[in-house]
Amino acid sequence: MPRPWPSLALLLALAAPAAAADAPALFAEHCASCHGADRLGAMGPALLPESLARIKPEAIAAVIRDGRQATQMPGFAGTLNEADIAALAGLIREPLAETPRWGMAEIEASRTVLVAPETLPDRPRWQADSLNLFVVVEAGDHHVTILDGDRFEPLARFPSRFALHGGPKFSPDGRFVTFMSRDGWVTRYDLWSLQTVAEVRAGINSRNIAISDDGQVVAVANYLPATLVLLDAATLAPLQVKTVDDPFHKTASRVSAVYQAAPRQSFVLALKDLPEIWEVSYSPDAAASFSGLVHSHEAGMVEGLASRERFPIRRTALEEPLDDFFFDPSYDNLIGSSRDGGRGIVVNLDVRREIAELPLPGLPHLGSGIAFRFQGRGVLATPHLKEAALSVVDLKDWKVVKRVETLGPGFFMRGHEASPYAWVDVSLGPEKDKLQILDERTLEIVRTLQPSPGKSTGHVEFSRDGRFALVSVSELDGELVVYDAATFEVVKRLPMSKPVGKYNVGNKIGRSDGTSH
Repeated sequence: MPRPWPSLALLLALAAPAAAADAPALFAEHCASCHGADRLGAMGPALLPESLARIKPEAIAAVIRDGRQATQMPGFAGTLNEADIAALAGLIREPLAETPRWGMAEIEASRTVLVAPETLPDRPRWQADSLNLFVVVEAGDHHVTILDGDRFEPLARFPSRFALHGGPKFSPDGRFVTFMSRDGWVTRYDLWSLQTVAEVRAGINSRNIAISDDGQVVAVANYLPATLVLLDAATLAPLQVKTVDDPFHKTASRVSAVYQAAPRQSFVLALKDLPEIWEVSYSPDAAASFSGLVHSHEAGMVEGLASRERFPIRRTALEEPLDDFFFDPSYDNLIGSSRDGGRGIVVNLDVRREIAELPLPGLPHLGSGIAFRFQGRGVLATPHLKEAALSVVDLKDWKVVKRVETLGPGFFMRGHEASPYAWVDVSLGPEKDKLQILDERTLEIVRTLQPSPGKSTGHVEFSRDGRFALVSVSELDGELVVYDAATFEVVKRLPMSKPVGKYNVGNKIGRSDGTSH
C-alpha cells in the first residue's frame, strides 16, 4: 500500500516553523503552566536540548499532538494545528541563551531558615496520635492538609510550592516532613508546631527525594542539572553535589529516582541515561566498605576514585538503564524495569550484577509495588502502566506466580500487614473511576469499588492500624473517601482539591510492606 503524503500544512511548518506560528506565544499559552515559563520545568519536565537530545524531532511533535501514555501530558491535536505543533517542537529544541547552572553556591544562596531549631516546641501543639497523621498533597490548588487519622479532621491546611511531588519523606521520629517540588524546591515542615522551618532550591528540574534512616541527610534526584544533591536534613544546607556521569565524564545522566536503603545505610539511584545503578553510602564506615573497584561497561574495571569521600559511590553495571525499581524486604536485591522494555531484571547489590530476569511486559510500576506473604512465601505485587494487569512475583526464585487481569492499567497499589486485602487503582484505563480489591490469600479480585462515579480515582493509603483505607478522588472538585478496610463501607468523605496523594506517618517511618518507602 503506498505511503500517504504528509499534509501541506505540516510540510510548510517543518520548512519554516518560525513563519508558521508564534512559538513563544504558543508556549506561554499552552505549555508554561506545567513546564515553566523559562522551560526549566515545573510539574512537567524541563524542555531543553539537554533533556531532549535523545528524542527525534518527529517524536517530540507526536507527544505534543497525542500526549504521552502513563503521564499527565495531554494531547493537543484538538487544540493546535500542525504548524503550531511543529513550531513548538522546534522551540523546545533550541538552547537557552544561557546554560542554567545550579551548584553548591546557587543552592546555598537560595536557602532560607524560617524558624530557629532551638525555638521549636518540645511537644505537639494539638491532641492526636502523632504517628497516625496523614499528610495530604492537594495538587488542584497547591495546598497541603495535615489530617488527624483517628477523627479524620484537618489539623492544618497551608499553601505549598507549585507542582509539589507526591512523595514527602518523614524524619525517623515522625516529627518533620520534607517536601519537594518539581522545580527543585525542598521544604522542611514541623508537624508538631504546624509551620515551615526551612527551604532551599536543590535543582532546576527534580524527580524525588529520600531521607537517611538516621534522619540526618536528604538526597535530591535531579533531571536538570544531572546531579544528586545531598542536604543537611535539619537546616537544608548543601553538603555535596554529585554530577552523575560515566567514569570518563563523557555522558551525563538524569537521575530518575533516589530511594533510601535503610539496612544498607545508603541511597540507591535509578539513572535515566546510563546503564548503571548507583549506591551512595551515608554510613560513617563507607570509605572502607566501598573501597576497591567500580565497573563500567565502557571502561571495564576502574579505580573507585570516590571511595574516600564522605558519600562514596558504588556503581553496578547493567545492560540497559532502569527507570524504576522495588527493593525486596532484605534490601539486598532490587527488581527493576526499563521504561521501553518488556522485562524486569533482578540486581543483587552485594555481588553487583543481574541475577535473574522476569517476563513483565506492560511497564510494571515497581516503585508502587507492595510485598506480602502468599502460601508461606514472600511475594511482590505490582500494577502495570500499559496493561490491564497485576503481576505477582516470588521473591525467592524470581518466578511470576500469577498475572491477575484488572479493569485497566493502574498506577498505585497499597496494602497493610493487618489486612488481607490489597487495593489497586485502574486510573490509566477507561474505567478510571473504579478501584479493585485483591485478596492476598487467593490472588483473586474480590471486589470493585466506585468511590465517585465519573471521577478519576487513584492513590490509596491505610491508617496506621490498618483499619481504614483512604482513597483519592483526584479531581479539582475531588475528595478523600475513607473506607472501612474490612467491610469496604464508606465511613466519611472529605472535600479536597485534587488530592494526588496522602501519606501516613506511622506506616512510612515503620516501613510497612504495604506502602512505598
